[in-house]
Amino acid sequence: MQVPFANLVRALDQRGLRPQSRVARAAWYTLVLAILLYALQKIAQGLKFRWEENLDGWVTFLSVVSIVLFCWLGFRWLRTKILWRLRNRLIVTYVFIGVIPTILLVAMAFATIYLFAGQFANFVVTSGIDLKLHSIESSNLAIAHELAARVEREQPVMSDALAGLRKNEIGWRHRQVCAWAGTQPLPMCSSGKTPFAFPAFIQESFREIVEDHGDLYLRAATVIPSRSGKLLVVSSQPLDEDLVQEIAPELGEITLYSTTTEAAPVSKDSRAPATKNGIRISFAPQPSSGGAPAQPGNATLRPLLTCGKLANSTGFFDRAITFGTPLPAVDWATGHRDPHAALVRVQTRPSVLYNRLFAALGDFAKGAESILLVIAVILAIIELLALFIGTRLTRSITGAVAQLYRATQHVDRGDFSHRIPVHSSDQLADLAISFNSMTASIEKLVLEQKEKQRLENELVIAQEVQAQLFPRQVSQMESLEVHGFCRPARTVSGDYYDFLAINDEKMMLAVGDVSGKGISAALLMATIHSAVRAYSLEGMPQLREAVAIGTATESRLALAESARGVEMSPGALLGLLNHQLYESTPSEKYATLFLANYDGATRRLTYSNGGHLPPIIISQDGAIRRLDQGGTVVGLFDALSFEEASVVLRPGDIFLAYSDGVTEPENDFGEFGEERLIELVRDRWAQPLARITEEVTAAVDDWIGEKEQPDDITLVLARAV
Repeated sequence: MQVPFANLVRALDQRGLRPQSRVARAAWYTLVLAILLYALQKIAQGLKFRWEENLDGWVTFLSVVSIVLFCWLGFRWLRTKILWRLRNRLIVTYVFIGVIPTILLVAMAFATIYLFAGQFANFVVTSGIDLKLHSIESSNLAIAHELAARVEREQPVMSDALAGLRKNEIGWRHRQVCAWAGTQPLPMCSSGKTPFAFPAFIQESFREIVEDHGDLYLRAATVIPSRSGKLLVVSSQPLDEDLVQEIAPELGEITLYSTTTEAAPVSKDSRAPATKNGIRISFAPQPSSGGAPAQPGNATLRPLLTCGKLANSTGFFDRAITFGTPLPAVDWATGHRDPHAALVRVQTRPSVLYNRLFAALGDFAKGAESILLVIAVILAIIELLALFIGTRLTRSITGAVAQLYRATQHVDRGDFSHRIPVHSSDQLADLAISFNSMTASIEKLVLEQKEKQRLENELVIAQEVQAQLFPRQVSQMESLEVHGFCRPARTVSGDYYDFLAINDEKMMLAVGDVSGKGISAALLMATIHSAVRAYSLEGMPQLREAVAIGTATESRLALAESARGVEMSPGALLGLLNHQLYESTPSEKYATLFLANYDGATRRLTYSNGGHLPPIIISQDGAIRRLDQGGTVVGLFDALSFEEASVVLRPGDIFLAYSDGVTEPENDFGEFGEERLIELVRDRWAQPLARITEEVTAAVDDWIGEKEQPDDITLVLARAV
């Protein structure tokens, strides 16, 4: 069972359906529990257990909790998946800011127009009813005063006059007028019968819609005191089709309903109300005539009449409007006023209401209609332009962001050659230009870094090659021990030193410094190194032949002839090197070079100095001798001769040669200086040469401090034994 479950979990993980968060797990747990309880409820209901009703509340509660949790998960998924893209976010923002408020405003406008139109249609009917009531009241008041005058004069009542009115006046054909002196009716009604009962509740003037025996009437009553008692005159007109058509002609379809309230019958299901024919509407219970509240029941709408006809539509927006409003009516039997005793419903069209509303304005109404139409068209155009501009702006913003995102993906893959196309001149375009500039700079830096890495690799190789040029194993003589040290300021050095053993009793010492630093100085140093060794080891006949190769100028031949028969003279060798460097290097390139031959049999050091810092011989007693005989720098001028000199090294004498990288470093106290160097060597005279070298270089490093080493440091020591 473990393998299928693991496969199921893996499949759910692949499809992203496995709940990972606490909310997701809680949502699934509540859903499964609700389903299980629902199934248990159905089983218990089938088995007719009584406790199944107790599960209904739990199922509802768990279902609501599950729905809320899944809605929250859906919102999180929507925010993570759909709203991840900026375009979708802008669209949602535009919908909430622009579209939804517009829809709500339009919906509110239509709802307001609909309610206003419906209320206006009902106002036409109710105001017509009020005007009719006022007319009936005015006529009734005139009849009451005339009747009171006749009664005072004991003249006959007005039956014949009223009959004439009913015959000649259309509005009087359905109107009934009755009078009572005290509680005794007067012979004014048709056929001498009273069509409605005496209203005992009327004590003063009265004008209302009344309900009498299930029908609705417009009635007005006037009370006039007289000598024989109170005189009551009542005028009544049924609220029928003719009256409705009279007060609201061509308005539309008008339906009048009467509400009746009946006690609800007791049934097995007390929640099911009793119904009768008609439309059922519930009302609050009204008090009875005795003042006690009536028993609650069901109010039923009973249609009394329907008149009029819905006009034909004049256009797409000329839709039917149906609206109803309650009519208050007084129960003629009890005198109780019910605000919902009747209901008038009007079904009409906006065009009909518009014609009624602006009928008195004439041509001005058409002008107002044209103005409103123009305003509506302008608003529609503005809305369309806003939609178009919003869409274009959204596309431009999201397009720029999408291009930036794709560009960052190229950068993430190491492709710095990708460029964002720029088609505008806004801030997003400047951002794209800045991004392109950044990637171009990065691409250039990467290329420079690769080139720098290549040069560093070449410098490492050059350093390894140059390290092979310095003497690695020095054959020490019985009468002289030597030691050399060179530390370049950069990867390779332009300083030069060499110990060249000619035979068991003779050795050549060479110390030089090439102008400049870096690769060019190192190459020139290698050239000098090779030339010195070649000329020293191959002998003077080969030296003469090498000089004479090529165009045989007089200076070259004279130099070669002067070298004939000379046994490795340092001065002659410097002259040959000077001519070679002068011919093979640029005019600004030169070198300082000190060459010396040491003869162990005689302890004589024969030297020639070509512009190098004069080496120093420090005696055991502290005396110093400078080796400064020679000439100027090598390679700067042609046809130079270099003087030679010789000194005898006594046992204990130390030969000290150095480059300017030892004495010229500066700090706040000035240069390191030659005097400080001599003192260091003099104080450590008895120590090994390697130890003296370490002490000197350490002192120079302390003098420099944290600054960068300014020049190559070269130090050559020799001690006579």
